[in-house]
Amino acid sequence: MGKHIHLLVGTNKGLFRYKSPAEDRKNWELSGPFLPGWEVYSAFGDSRHGKRRILVGTSHAAYGATIRISDDEGATWSQIENGPAYSSESGFSLNRIWQIAPGAPAEPGTLFAGVEEAGLFVSRDRGETWKELDGLTKHPSRPGWFPGAGGMCLHTVIVDPRDARRMWVAMSAVGVFRTEDGGVTWTPRNEGLARVPTGQPYDEVGYCVHKMVADPDNPDTLYMQEHGGVFMSEDGGDLWRPIEEGLTVRSNDAPFGFPICISPTGDLFLIPLESSEQRTMKDGKMLVYRRHRDESEWQPVGDVVPDEQRHVSVLRDAMSVDTLDPYGLYFGTTSGEVFASLDRGVSWQRLPGQFSRILTVKTWITEHDDGH
Repeated sequence: MGKHIHLLVGTNKGLFRYKSPAEDRKNWELSGPFLPGWEVYSAFGDSRHGKRRILVGTSHAAYGATIRISDDEGATWSQIENGPAYSSESGFSLNRIWQIAPGAPAEPGTLFAGVEEAGLFVSRDRGETWKELDGLTKHPSRPGWFPGAGGMCLHTVIVDPRDARRMWVAMSAVGVFRTEDGGVTWTPRNEGLARVPTGQPYDEVGYCVHKMVADPDNPDTLYMQEHGGVFMSEDGGDLWRPIEEGLTVRSNDAPFGFPICISPTGDLFLIPLESSEQRTMKDGKMLVYRRHRDESEWQPVGDVVPDEQRHVSVLRDAMSVDTLDPYGLYFGTTSGEVFASLDRGVSWQRLPGQFSRILTVKTWITEHDDGH
């Protein structure tokens, strides 16, 4: 009995799961691999119905992309038969499922899936069946959407907890879109960002957002790690401004990195890289930067492995924070290591095990863990 926390770690060779009592988070039980040989770009642990379900987005060079579910913490898996799929008439291909995200609290059966080629799908029955929200893929600017280096992926889905019809999505290298009507119509929200020179004629798109998060107390306050810097919006994305004071910058270049995450108390975290050209830790130092919503400057608070060099990267979905008190912060590297901090990013524990390239790290909290 009691509360447990799980870390769902998706790699390019399957899924792994760490598990610990919530009051501990020092000793972790590791299980897996689940779905070995499959790329796992997205994962979500869903306990909203009093039942536990893990959903993962898997892809394979030979077998394509699909959603798998487990209702017994990974012991057995089934493939969703009516998963996200583009019609043959659309001309789009479904290459990967980059994000599985919950709907608003008022809609506990709702899930969203962000995919590549960029598009958004919704399920109203806990992931059993899916439907495309084609107002996004049919947007007038769609002919001007171009991929980033990792593909044209819809990697961020944020639902306003106050209004289930209000949502934001972020796509690389397209930008941020917002809907006020549940996905029927969408409006680009990219003013103030650094546009990528793709040569396409649509000024409203062409922005390479790497990851975006919303403030837990005010979802109109958004933060993002973008290819051209770190930005903030206080009006739901209508206008963005840079927030880069204190970040280590090489020459006069904007800070570069992929993940950004925010804690329940408003602490923001980044792991900057050397540059867009050298996508690795600067000087081999794995430094974590923190900035509170009420502060103006980023601080390098955590030297994760001070006695060793790490010439690796952390991908856009490979950093996560739990909702416990105190909260825990976690990330996985492209060299397959997982690290955890329980003191706002200052000190770090390396969790046991080493994997292949880590694509996603998600937290999942379960109640009354009695095996039922």
